Amino acid sequence: MTARKRSTPAKASKASKASKASKASKAASKQASKKTAKKSATKAAKTAARPAAKKPVQKSAKPAAAGTAKAAAKAKPTAAKKPAEAPAPKPVVEKTPPRGQLVPKLYKALKAHYKPFATDTSRSLLHQVMFSCCLENAPADAAEQAFNRLLEAYFDLNEVRVTTVAELAETLQGLPDPSRAALSLRRALQGVFESTYSFSLEHARKHSLAHGLKVLEGLHGVPQFVVGHVASTALGGHLIPLDKGALAGLWLCGIITQQEYDSGKVPGLERAIGKKAGIEFSSLLHQFGLDVLGNLHGQTVKKIVQAVNPAVAKERMPKRGEKIPEPVPPPITDKAGQKAADAAQAAADELRPAGPQAAARPAGKTPMPPPGSGPKKNDGKGKSGPKPFVVKPLSIKPQQPPTPPAEPTPAPKPAVKGKSKGGGSKQASQLSKRKPR
Repeated sequence: MTARKRSTPAKASKASKASKASKASKAASKQASKKTAKKSATKAAKTAARPAAKKPVQKSAKPAAAGTAKAAAKAKPTAAKKPAEAPAPKPVVEKTPPRGQLVPKLYKALKAHYKPFATDTSRSLLHQVMFSCCLENAPADAAEQAFNRLLEAYFDLNEVRVTTVAELAETLQGLPDPSRAALSLRRALQGVFESTYSFSLEHARKHSLAHGLKVLEGLHGVPQFVVGHVASTALGGHLIPLDKGALAGLWLCGIITQQEYDSGKVPGLERAIGKKAGIEFSSLLHQFGLDVLGNLHGQTVKKIVQAVNPAVAKERMPKRGEKIPEPVPPPITDKAGQKAADAAQAAADELRPAGPQAAARPAGKTPMPPPGSGPKKNDGKGKSGPKPFVVKPLSIKPQQPPTPPAEPTPAPKPAVKGKSKGGGSKQASQLSKRKPR
């Protein structure tokens, strides 16, 4: 009995411990399930709240319409926005070709096909300017003949200056473009006369080459070819004169770019050729330019272009029957260039020559008559203005033969008072007896 009684409390304590442990595990599981339920509930609430916040609150149609009407009434009228203009494309700048390699090739090819012509350097500086005006885009022998004919046809240079361009062009017949040569020659003489009041440019030789170039460039209307030719032949400078034909030949050979061909300026060309060979190279290049303008598809031009730069020749050589494209001068963008262009245009208007080759005066330069100065017509109210002046044809009446003058009839002698019957008078007899004093 005692053993059983002692064993029962131990078993009871074990059972109570086990029941307590099971109860604690159940409580822990309940708390964990409660926490998971709370977390899931909060997540569901958040997800439900997000779309509710994003949905716009629906309003009635009438207040919305009223609001839009008020907004439209308050809104100020604004101009419609113009579509953005596309930026102008930038001009493509070509790379400068290696002139140090191409110019010697051109010089060698020109020597094989042409012979240089000698220029008379004994002329005065002004005569050299006049000869250069005739030489531009013309053969050397034709320019010599035209220049000599000009000096023989006129008494002095002042007579050449005041002669019209049309009459000078008749004297310069034989040149490819006599009107252009006459215009540049007349402008050169006019510029010299206005700067020195004489016909001499020898003062340009007394100073440096830069001073001589400044004097030549100051003459209005003188082309750059004339400046380069006079500087190289008369002033002792090293310049390559370039006319239209020479520029076209250099462009065909790929020595200059399209921008340089359009502007007519080739900087750095003198560096590729020596000073001793400058005059000879200029004369050969001048003859090549004449062939480019006159016989573009001839064998001589093709051989020279192929010898210098055959790759560029295929692209730039026009097809048979077509001419070489004309240079397009670039537009003036800076203020200094625009100011210089306006000054040159004003000077050209003042020195505008007479004749059919003269350029037309631009609009706005010719003064218009004041309003109301012309003839007036009847306005229908019974009042009429002054009648317009009408030139009536002349009517010549036939002349009648002159009538011979009638013979004069002798006038009757006046009666003398105191005359006696014998035909004499006392006073007459006394006067006849007096001696003359």
